[in-house]
Amino acid sequence: MKKYLLLTICALLSCIAYSQTENKMKATIQKIMHEQELAWNKGDVDGFMLSYWNNDSLKFIGKNGITYGWKSTLDNYKKSYPDKATMGELNFSIISVEELSTTSCYVIGKWNLKREKGDVGGYYTLLWKKINGKWVIVTDHTS
Repeated sequence: MKKYLLLTICALLSCIAYSQTENKMKATIQKIMHEQELAWNKGDVDGFMLSYWNNDSLKFIGKNGITYGWKSTLDNYKKSYPDKATMGELNFSIISVEELSTTSCYVIGKWNLKREKGDVGGYYTLLWKKINGKWVIVTDHTS
């Protein structure tokens, strides 16, 4: 009986610890994405890109196919959004955050740009990894 009670307590404590870790990860991702919105809405594409993995293996999948690498992704953003009017005001709506491991998760959500020349929006799936103690987007599929 004591062994069963001890195992139950250990299992319960493990669940609580896991839940706290998962909640912290979700809160961190939400904070980073909010910082992305703020940077974008100031017209700061470089600041927006701080949440992306600064590596040649970064993948961005959009309507024109796959772009590989942080610099290429940055260049594409700057080409597609050359000024603040084109950038508009960004709003992310996170639909779900699912932890895959203690160092990876994926996020599904909606994005919307409110602009004078017409609003645009769509959906995204982001694969996040914790690399060198920092959460970064390693794959972005935006439509």
